[in-house]
Amino acid sequence: MSSHVVVLAAGQGTRMRTSRPKVLHRLGGLCLIEHVLRAASSLSPASVVAVVGHQADRVKAGLGEHAALKFALQSEQRGTGHALMQAAPHLTGKHGTLVVLSGDVPLVRAETLQRLVTTHEAARAAMTVITAQVDRPHGYGRIVRVEGALARVVEERDASDEQRRINEINSGIYAFDLEPLFVALEAIPAAGSVNEVYLPSLVTLYRRQGRSVETISVDDPNEVRGINSQTELAEVKRIVRQSKNEELMAEGVTIEDPTTTYIDADVTVGADTVLHPGVILEGRTSIGARCELHAGVRIVDSTLGDDVLVRNHCVIERATVGNESRIGPFAHLRPDTEVGRKARIGNFVETKKTRLGDGSKAGHLTYLGDATIGAGVNVGAGTITCNYDGRHKHPTTIGDRVFIGSGTELVAPVTLGDDAYVGAGSTITEDVPTGALGVARGRQVNKEDWATSRKSGARTDD
Repeated sequence: MSSHVVVLAAGQGTRMRTSRPKVLHRLGGLCLIEHVLRAASSLSPASVVAVVGHQADRVKAGLGEHAALKFALQSEQRGTGHALMQAAPHLTGKHGTLVVLSGDVPLVRAETLQRLVTTHEAARAAMTVITAQVDRPHGYGRIVRVEGALARVVEERDASDEQRRINEINSGIYAFDLEPLFVALEAIPAAGSVNEVYLPSLVTLYRRQGRSVETISVDDPNEVRGINSQTELAEVKRIVRQSKNEELMAEGVTIEDPTTTYIDADVTVGADTVLHPGVILEGRTSIGARCELHAGVRIVDSTLGDDVLVRNHCVIERATVGNESRIGPFAHLRPDTEVGRKARIGNFVETKKTRLGDGSKAGHLTYLGDATIGAGVNVGAGTITCNYDGRHKHPTTIGDRVFIGSGTELVAPVTLGDDAYVGAGSTITEDVPTGALGVARGRQVNKEDWATSRKSGARTDD
């Protein structure tokens, strides 16, 4: 049977107390709904629909990479059943199993969704509900069973004192047989002061019609945990970080202090790499084997080869670092930086859109922007590539085995040929040919006894 997916993502999330739509809050480098969509993709669904409402355009824009994702608009939030009805036009004429997910329940696993569909279809059920046993069921609908079978779902506000003591809760994740679904939804009576239509009401309706309603339970209640507040988001972030750290440590990565190490879901780290306290790895970062990242390092969407050392408090963004290179401390590699093999970026060096060749080094207090630097180059302390003229950026090209003295300014566009030298303190505005020495500075003048006379109070004519 074919499967289809609907993700409910129309809620305002007022308890989050932010202007950002709840489903777009970040968790492990991804927005909440992205986690849900990834789990759903394991079903290879024939169609996926997201029901949006509050700040619908912003949610759509946040999911722009999902070209096949369809959207349904719930302009007025009137319950989960009403939200699902808005997806009906995308599912008309389709058959099979519909999986309904919540955009704010990000930890649901692909294996659980596969088990949901398998159980549902094997039982030929009209509806299958995922449930969980929780210690604190407050706020969740309770699962009421009769002789072990699901009889109905009772919402917290409608539950008796005895029912509130039930620890089995409704996750809000369902599988439905598409054929009777939308007719049944139309038959659910609206409830409450705003005439809301709730999906759990289908349990009672289907039971009355003699249709099969099944359940499956998850062992870990965190898997179906919804996020409704900043506190709950922070708690789930801790769960996700711990899970990612445990995954990497099981693969041979040493994490000195997992409680202060933040690693996003899509990050990969090679075996025998050591991460010191306070390391943050974000986005689609890839770290090779046998690397060492010292305290306070933040790396975003970057690739590090094998045997790379990054010293304390470096920031690396959308950059590539070759094998056996050394970075920092206090270095900033900005986007489009490429550091070659066995190269070195030292203290307080900033790079942007620059390639530093194999074995080259920039050790101290240097800015390299829009530069192509060859192999075996020494960039002296305090060197600046003056790449911006106030309107446009210009390139600096430096050949192999070039030696640049300290305190040098390279005013782009400018080219230094292979084996060229630049004298310390120079401001280079013209190309330096291969093998030449470029010097551009004022001539030194010493005035004898000037300092002695000044200290004695004698007048000088200078």
